Amino acid sequence: MRGRTTSLSGLVALLIAGGFASAQEPGATPPDPTGEWLVAERVARIEIVNCGGSYWGVVSWEMKPGIDRHNPDPELRSRPTLGMPVLLGMTQTKSNQWEGKIYNAKDGRTYSATISLVDPDTLRVEGCFLGFLCGGENWTRVAAPAASAPSKATPKQSGPSGGAYPPATRDLGTPDQICSRLVDPPGLSHERGLK
Repeated sequence: MRGRTTSLSGLVALLIAGGFASAQEPGATPPDPTGEWLVAERVARIEIVNCGGSYWGVVSWEMKPGIDRHNPDPELRSRPTLGMPVLLGMTQTKSNQWEGKIYNAKDGRTYSATISLVDPDTLRVEGCFLGFLCGGENWTRVAAPAASAPSKATPKQSGPSGGAYPPATRDLGTPDQICSRLVDPPGLSHERGLK
């Protein structure tokens, strides 16, 4: 029994030491979710910006332009989803985790959510409804195009009449400009009182 206790103590010590070793090295770049991310279904990109310590994600590109038809506010059901905030007020709770809300335009609901970096180019997005019905997906970082590299054409998706939908991109401006629109966005909140 003594040998087993020593082995177990050694294993616990090894796991604790491993946990400290995997902690962020001094001088290392801290995790940063800002940038543009391609959603798992590859139909939209979300630009994440830091607005004074609160992270917001705004739709910057869509394969098929849409409107926010399921929004609980009837006045917002005709607004375009392009440029709409979907990650709402995410604040850092751990060294590599941010918590806040996520808006799902598919059902018009806002969920509790967390984001974290799996690695520098993969963002894990998880949302929960009623605190226990949870799901998540990984988003992929979109690399900034090189200034001298030609841009690649984005594939088009077929529309209802057989024609092609042109992918839609919106120049959201600088992070400061995006944040200024989110501080008190007339007509952009998903729920009354949400800032």
